[in-house]
Amino acid sequence: MRGIGTVVNVITVLAGTVAGVVIGARLPDRMRTAVLQVVGLATLVIGARDAFGTRNVVFPLVALILGAVIGTAVGIEDRLESVGEAVRRRFERGPGHEESRFVEGFVAASLLFCIGPLTILGSIRDGLGGPDHAQLLLVKAALDGTVAIAFASTMGWGVGFSALTVIVVQGTLTLLAGAADRVLTERMIVEMTAAGGVMVMGIGLRLLDIKKVAVASFLPALILAPVGVALFAS
Repeated sequence: MRGIGTVVNVITVLAGTVAGVVIGARLPDRMRTAVLQVVGLATLVIGARDAFGTRNVVFPLVALILGAVIGTAVGIEDRLESVGEAVRRRFERGPGHEESRFVEGFVAASLLFCIGPLTILGSIRDGLGGPDHAQLLLVKAALDGTVAIAFASTMGWGVGFSALTVIVVQGTLTLLAGAADRVLTERMIVEMTAAGGVMVMGIGLRLLDIKKVAVASFLPALILAPVGVALFAS
């Protein structure tokens, strides 16, 4: 059944969130901070691995610069945070610090779960059908569920609501799979992945409280990078 990969992915994110919240409530603050730091460092490593896969750094660099300009102009980061805040107001009541962690958990998890080659390639393959069509998304689901446990243990229920973002992003890509598969070449995916890797590194910096990088504002780069390859790569 097409789309089963996304369904399983949503289930693992929700299950991981529940497990993380239960575990997190039993951990002292220092231990929860240490867990978040480990996740932040691992996120940096994952992002760096993808970023260094580029064949020409000009493509992801220019895409990220233009993407940042466009994303900032239209306020993507603010809009995503507003969605997180609206969800929080609807489902949760708490002191100011908890409100901040809810929104940060929603934003960070939404970005991390929806940026990367497994999201793009997995959704396209799932939409096209065929043998093992959901395999990549099932791998991603297992990874996301594990990360959700670590995230939710420190940032709470906001992580679970990122499942809504997963549904929208992966569901849309799955529906558009036929067109995307005809357009995207292997080189386009490489440079798009590299741009996404830099964005994932930005998420790691946020998790480590080093710098609150407006990663959502860079999202147009995921479109601009393959477009740049199509226009200028020989």
